[in-house]
Amino acid sequence: MSDDVIRVVLNGEPVTLPAAADDTLLEVLRRERVHSTRESCGQGVCGTCTVLVDGRSVASCILLAHLADDTELETAEGLGLPGHLGVVQEAFVAEAGFQCGFCTPGMVLAATELLRRNPTPTDDEIRHHLAGNLCRCGAYPEILAAVRHAARLLAEEA
Repeated sequence: MSDDVIRVVLNGEPVTLPAAADDTLLEVLRRERVHSTRESCGQGVCGTCTVLVDGRSVASCILLAHLADDTELETAEGLGLPGHLGVVQEAFVAEAGFQCGFCTPGMVLAATELLRRNPTPTDDEIRHHLAGNLCRCGAYPEILAAVRHAARLLAEEA
């Protein structure tokens, strides 16, 4: 590992990213124009900066970038494209699982992780898994409906 770069698979593409020793993963991703990964609290408690690192939800605002070296990273951009959204993204749109949209990428990634591990979660399991992601607008009922909707869509695909 070089001291000034990390090598990751970002949304399916191998990339080498500049990273100083004290850079967080969030800082590195934002410099690379990964706009869905956002900073809000800067302390790892709100979920706005959530990314999947090797399939697990991580607060990128507190993870030193070099700790993500040689991992697979997924951001909301990697789940779908405009006109070809991923299933969880489609469900969030269908159920209006957002208001301002600031928390939405982190919520979508956390929900994606949950549904990959547990395709038929209960409402309590959904609430528990998304507890690290805060929605300041209070769209929790719609977010819960969106995750349920995504689970139904995934079951139909299977």
